[in-house]
Amino acid sequence: MAIDVFWRIPTHGEPSSLRNKLHHRGDWSQQEGDHIVHKGLSGGHGDGFTNLDYIAEVARAAEISGFQGGLIPSFPMTDEPWAISSFLARETSTFRFMIAFQPGFLNPVVAARMTASLQRATRGRALFNVITGGGGPAQLWWGDVAPHDDRYARTTEFLDVLRGVWSGNSFSYQGKFYQVENAALPAQLLGQDFPEIYFSGSSDAALASASKHAEYYLSWLEPFDQLRDKFDRVKERTAALGRKIKCAVRVDIIARRTEEEAWREVRRGFENLDDAARERYKRFAQQTGDSVGASRQRSTAPKELNDYRDFIIHPNVWSGLSLLRGGQTQGIIGSYEQVAERLDDLVRLGADAFILASTPHLEEAYRVGEEVLPLVRGHDSAPALRAVG
Repeated sequence: MAIDVFWRIPTHGEPSSLRNKLHHRGDWSQQEGDHIVHKGLSGGHGDGFTNLDYIAEVARAAEISGFQGGLIPSFPMTDEPWAISSFLARETSTFRFMIAFQPGFLNPVVAARMTASLQRATRGRALFNVITGGGGPAQLWWGDVAPHDDRYARTTEFLDVLRGVWSGNSFSYQGKFYQVENAALPAQLLGQDFPEIYFSGSSDAALASASKHAEYYLSWLEPFDQLRDKFDRVKERTAALGRKIKCAVRVDIIARRTEEEAWREVRRGFENLDDAARERYKRFAQQTGDSVGASRQRSTAPKELNDYRDFIIHPNVWSGLSLLRGGQTQGIIGSYEQVAERLDDLVRLGADAFILASTPHLEEAYRVGEEVLPLVRGHDSAPALRAVG
């Protein structure tokens, strides 16, 4: 069985590196020095290079470096994934767009039509990362007040309707959250491949919804024993419904020629933390919400910021990445060989796919594609990565 590997597209902008966070051409806002052509060579004028140009460069780098495609994330501080996917469709040839979205904010019939159009235009390069929200202030930002389990019930109904409309027959549905009568796609949009679904969520309600609809159950990196247990539970639930599901891990990595070089990146980033980052960590440690996944991430984090080594929870696994760039806490740090070995460890406990990331995403897409992916063996000794295209 082949392993699928995706890259993450930094639609929120990004600094020059995790160790010093200097402004660079990948950031959202344009400043002096962001341009590719030096002012001395351009007559004192900028060259018009924008953050969108940078995102396209990252996607093309991932495409030619062996990644299947990229996750287009959805957060309050990112570009809108559906719009960015349409933009990237013209910039790439085989790159697949993993569109992250919360079903509660879309009408499922509209989502079916949007997706079918994108599939037709790109010859089937779209797939979904279905997220259902972490609760608390983060969910209120979107104006969503639905309780935790209701959000997953709503996600399940949304996917019921989307699949029903996609079937090509006149479709009616009477649920708690959605009611449609004789809905259908236009004839010109029928027959497109239904997008694979990567489903995120760690609660029992999430696992129940994933078991019904997802092709891949997607988890952040967690302590390996916890991850094995989670994968086993979702596979058991899915088997009880007469379906099979694959599992995937979303994880940041720092891979260098030697392990010492990789940890040096971490140490320098930790030593350069400013007061604002330290204050954010205090809030993170005290954060509340109904996201089971976020709670599991916080459970392995030290209460105090003393030494970067306090965050090492497993060989080559560091739980302090949110200090350096926000988001999930746990990542893989090591030499090219060690990072590949840890990915193979995850394959052995049930992973069938990965979404990888590293900062800056452009240069790191080339590095990981050239130095790490060829070392991943997957399920056996044969070439493990599924070919692009």
